[in-house]
Amino acid sequence: MEISELYNIFRKHPVVTTDSRDCPEGSIFFALKGASFNGNAFAAKALEQGCAFAVVDEKEYAPEGDSRFILTDNCLHTLQMLANYHRRQLGTKIIGITGTNGKTTTKELVSTVLQKKYNVLYTQGNFNNDIGVPKTLLRLKPEHQIAVIEMGASHPGDIKTLVDIVEPDCGIITNVGKAHLQGFGSFEGVIKTKGELYDFLRNNGGFVFMHNDNKYLKNISAGLELVKYGSDHDDKSLLVSGEVIECAPFLKFRWSVKGGDWHEVQTHLIGSYNVYNMLAAACIGTYFGVAESEVSDALRDYVPTNNRSQLETTASNKLIVDTYNANPTSMKAALENFRDMAVSPKMAILGDMRELGSVSGEEHQKVVDFLKENNIDNVWLVGEEFGKTDCNFRKFPDVDAVKAEIAVHKPEGYYILIKGSNGIKLFQLPELL
Repeated sequence: MEISELYNIFRKHPVVTTDSRDCPEGSIFFALKGASFNGNAFAAKALEQGCAFAVVDEKEYAPEGDSRFILTDNCLHTLQMLANYHRRQLGTKIIGITGTNGKTTTKELVSTVLQKKYNVLYTQGNFNNDIGVPKTLLRLKPEHQIAVIEMGASHPGDIKTLVDIVEPDCGIITNVGKAHLQGFGSFEGVIKTKGELYDFLRNNGGFVFMHNDNKYLKNISAGLELVKYGSDHDDKSLLVSGEVIECAPFLKFRWSVKGGDWHEVQTHLIGSYNVYNMLAAACIGTYFGVAESEVSDALRDYVPTNNRSQLETTASNKLIVDTYNANPTSMKAALENFRDMAVSPKMAILGDMRELGSVSGEEHQKVVDFLKENNIDNVWLVGEEFGKTDCNFRKFPDVDAVKAEIAVHKPEGYYILIKGSNGIKLFQLPELL
């Protein structure tokens, strides 16, 4: 079946699913494969559950004469082609977002700001991979004026795959740092892969919102139309500039357009490093004509709900929860911010940073050395990699060991930073503290 024919079916049945347990009436089921499952085996069940059609890529699962089964060469590729075809038909203005850290927060901030003026579609949660991105695009409706699409990567070529599906009109790389090094091979591999967004925009007449303080991004920005933001208030080439006022513990900052009047914003985000995510959103909002007062209102009102930079107050402690992900760049930023916070006493519960490959030992030792040099009253380290480091801090093999210790000796009266890769499962701790 040609993609145009499938698109005609999609127009009549504009909901797709890849989960046979979630089959809205009249939707289209795509039989994707995983390491431990074959979606083709669930195609018939999906039809029974309410789907109108099932796209499969193994002939034995497409009964002869049953037009509800659509046989294709590769279900994932077909899903991606359908999403791209749909994107082209609608022609919606699309902003692509990637980066080592801050892309999800920036995506949410940008969307919040743009919603002051536009009907915006944006990536839900972290559906930023080769399945989540096309499913997001297929949610586009004619009434959407702008789409904000987050794109993640863990291997070289990942961003190129996604930008070829999305075809963004403009984009932003929040930053580049040491993450997924096991997949990328090196920091240079990270830069090259994230830079695939720039490559697409450079070759297709797009433009870039650029963090002007980041030397790595400046180094790969040649030949691009740039809309810049940064910290230098006197630099008139910046559309937006800004600076931190305080972080005690919530970030308070000020920003201005083209060196003009300051706008002061008290946010609900923890961490001075979030100022650049705020400035990115202010820059994009300003570029697209959102009034400066409404930009400030949107940034002031945004409350995170995704285990990123959240402050939770319990009966016993105040918790700074950042358990969604961790890599050397984000860990360093979180610890520097925690060090500078004018609160006491301080405690840190840190989990392993995953997928660092051959540099894992070195990077975990750097974290430990930072902790040794700075005054954090109580430190617990969780995971195998931290277990190998040279230090006198308390070490726990896993989150269950931490939970057992809390049950016997619960910390009380602390400001506690909780940060680690999602796989370490530190998100289980806040309810116990």
